[in-house]
Amino acid sequence: MEMEMEMDGTNHDAAGGCRMCLAIPGRIVEIAPDSPDSALVDVVGVRRRIDLGLLQEDKPAPGDWVLVHVGFAMSKISEQDAADQMNTLRMLGEIDGAMQEVKGYGLEDLN
Repeated sequence: MEMEMEMDGTNHDAAGGCRMCLAIPGRIVEIAPDSPDSALVDVVGVRRRIDLGLLQEDKPAPGDWVLVHVGFAMSKISEQDAADQMNTLRMLGEIDGAMQEVKGYGLEDLN
């Protein structure tokens, strides 16, 4: 399920349903030595390169957990928050959609 929120607070999509964009927890595996705004992240066994540019104030380090959306780390979170987020996605039946988002970043699979 994806949700688009308009500036006036209404939700819309082309089919008239509700759509929600997912943020998925991932663990930072490594920071690129030549590019500190690029990191390798592991999301349930899928490894992808993501952009850390939005976290200039609180840079993550290897081992830290972040919420990832369309290839960008949106915020740092605790390991417990990451587990809770994945459980919520499973309960909502959105885990497959979340994994499709991770796989759909258009980046090569780094597994």
